[in-house]
Amino acid sequence: MEIVGQPRSVAVFCLAGGAPALQRSVMPESVAIIGAGVSGLTCGVVFAENGYGTVIFAKEVAQQTTSGAAAAVWFPYDAEPSDKVIPWALQTFDLLADLSRVPGTGVSMIELRQFSRHKEIQIPDWAIRLGAHPLSVMSSGVETSRGINSSAFKSGFAITVPLMDTTIYLDYLADRFQKAGGSITRNVHFEKLEEVDRKFEVVINCAGIGARDLVHDANLEPHRGQVAIVPKISNLSCAIVCDDAPLMYAIPRRNDCVFGGTNDLSDNVAIDPSTTSRIVTECSRVLKIERPRVVAVRVGLRPFRKSGVRLEREKLRDGRTVIHNYGHGGAGFTLSWGCAENVLEITG
Repeated sequence: MEIVGQPRSVAVFCLAGGAPALQRSVMPESVAIIGAGVSGLTCGVVFAENGYGTVIFAKEVAQQTTSGAAAAVWFPYDAEPSDKVIPWALQTFDLLADLSRVPGTGVSMIELRQFSRHKEIQIPDWAIRLGAHPLSVMSSGVETSRGINSSAFKSGFAITVPLMDTTIYLDYLADRFQKAGGSITRNVHFEKLEEVDRKFEVVINCAGIGARDLVHDANLEPHRGQVAIVPKISNLSCAIVCDDAPLMYAIPRRNDCVFGGTNDLSDNVAIDPSTTSRIVTECSRVLKIERPRVVAVRVGLRPFRKSGVRLEREKLRDGRTVIHNYGHGGAGFTLSWGCAENVLEITG
């Protein structure tokens, strides 16, 4: 997949929101963004703050989308190809780290402990550059000091990464977008991109799994994720993740904790009570706690694209420009700012 175009030398990105320091010297183009998950909202912020007249169209917005069901801890997961995913992820890391210092964003920095039950973990080079280090391994398992069942794992590493509390962060993005002059049109469903009003000169496709039907992309497949939201766990101050089957993670947030999860090839968005029970049982075992009360259960479909994230420019049949930005799998938050800035670069 070829990424075309050159960066706009006058495009300015503002970390803290508000009016951009430098506006484009030409009249803003009219931009329509399809989708109001994290990818659509982030693109909206980038374009609105760079002087584009921007409208987001979506059936669901923010916390009602798949993004709202995400644990949203920064980590490149279930997305390809790595030679593009890692640079986008690292760019996003830097921007999120800056946002973690801005009150009210819902972004914080947290220690992520990545474990394996059965093998020695190889720490990726990009993680080492971010300060990742191995966790001590004893004959009984991984030595931990945070109330974790050490015998559950064989090896692991720790890295400090951004965590986005979706109950705060998605609303922050929507508010920041609208303060920059953008608007959101809800309860809208397009059968094809050409249905977008022709007054919009540029269409940005951030439809996630909806792109299967919107642009007939057979490479997209739904990777179903189910999570259980439980009350805040007092002695859990780090995120715990294990990719070995069964997938397990416990992500503490300001007011609660996300237990997960699943990564099944399925488009079934119905809650499965037996899966909820399995998730809570496994997380409780690893954390050495009594089974907590389940406050809520969420299901989302990660938009995994077998041929890799689609971020490219093309023309609609009516001659307008469309930029595709979807297929981020389980790394939508992790790639969001890097991909949004890339979309801006190739728009001209």
